Amino acid sequence: MAAKPSNPRRTEPRWPALLALAAVAGLRLALPEPLSVGPDWLLAAVLGVLLVPTVIAWRRGSHNVNRALGYVLNSIITLDMAWSLGLLIALLPSHRQSPGDLLRSAAALWVTNILVFACWYWRLDGGGPSQRELRGAHQDGAFLFPQMTLSPEARVQMGEEHWSPNFVDYLFLAFNTSTAFSPTDSPVLSRWAKVMMMVQALISFATVALLAARAVNIL
Repeated sequence: MAAKPSNPRRTEPRWPALLALAAVAGLRLALPEPLSVGPDWLLAAVLGVLLVPTVIAWRRGSHNVNRALGYVLNSIITLDMAWSLGLLIALLPSHRQSPGDLLRSAAALWVTNILVFACWYWRLDGGGPSQRELRGAHQDGAFLFPQMTLSPEARVQMGEEHWSPNFVDYLFLAFNTSTAFSPTDSPVLSRWAKVMMMVQALISFATVALLAARAVNIL
């Protein structure tokens, strides 16, 4: 039986990350006006303007420019989420928002929290997507994915010798952090990743336990 040929280096698709950014802009529309910075369309417009040069830089191979613009994009959505969360907490004692609006806002911010930190993990782990692609197989990073624990022989047998995490892996990691408050299947190795996961879990806990509870008049 002929040996199975080795897989070529896989190029990670960028469209899941782009969809995540679009979803963040869409979720902002679910927030009441008092919880938004500027008009509803402002975040979508800013992201749209910055995404064009980001994609162009990636296609031209300008990885440093692409990485810098990616950091700017992630910083904008993070600050916007933090500002809206702070406004929501500040509005709780005033009882000016209906329970329905508070519940909808809490749900939107909870999902936004997952997408925002998934973008950060994807952008930072192992030097970012471009560096992970250049290395081929992913063997070192801030997270210990199950595929990284396989022996070289097991990787070859499973067709994973060129395995590298993509955005969905980091989305799953962020989802687990917001629901189970732990990374579950992927231990955290880097200190910066531990700090970011603590912040994400804290935001998720505050959103679910405090804001959603207040929205249905439990607190």
